[in-house]
Amino acid sequence: MRFLFVGDSMTIGAVGDHTWRYRMWSHLRATLDGPFAVTGSRCALYDPVVDAAVSDGYADSGFPPAARRHFAGWGEGWKHLAPLIGDEVRAQRADVLLISLGLIDLGFYTNPEQTVENVRLFVARARAANPAVRMVMLPVIPNTRALLDPGFAGQCEQFNTLLAKTVAELDGSASPLLMASSPRGYDIQLDTYDGTHPNAAGEHRIAAAFADAMFQAWGLAEPYAVPF
Repeated sequence: MRFLFVGDSMTIGAVGDHTWRYRMWSHLRATLDGPFAVTGSRCALYDPVVDAAVSDGYADSGFPPAARRHFAGWGEGWKHLAPLIGDEVRAQRADVLLISLGLIDLGFYTNPEQTVENVRLFVARARAANPAVRMVMLPVIPNTRALLDPGFAGQCEQFNTLLAKTVAELDGSASPLLMASSPRGYDIQLDTYDGTHPNAAGEHRIAAAFADAMFQAWGLAEPYAVPF
């Protein structure tokens, strides 16, 4: 089983982060019955000094290079990755996509309805590359902008509602779609280091949302044990 992590800055992570990808890899390694691999054409962290994804400075140097692979980008959203996902799924032979996207779209590029159209394009292209691909989508986690901008907060809420409806509509037995629950107990003041990007606690909560969705729906691995 080949897992592909797809996301924006919350997924790629920056210099010194563990990343929720690391937390998920650790969870799968400990609980999944059977072999698995993490795949993806990218492996680096974002380095704010040079404004590019060029760093290998993960918090745990023991994070194996093969497990660092991903398809995430700082400042990238559904708009950016939907046109590319078909080639990525095909090249990486991905079986399960764990997707955390949308905040950057709503913040800078598209309204909720337009963003959902990019979700549809993403799903169509992923399935064209692998008709049996499974996908788990995380709702948008609002950042601190939502605390100050009610309009933006409303857009995040509207998109999450539309995303849930779209996942339910597009779900199929050949290529299942899941919408994970919002990370349990997530607090943008306590679980991020800057109001957007997850700290260690936030990383665990995001990984738990994906892990619990896969266990509940597909019986994969085990429920995630949040260590606090």
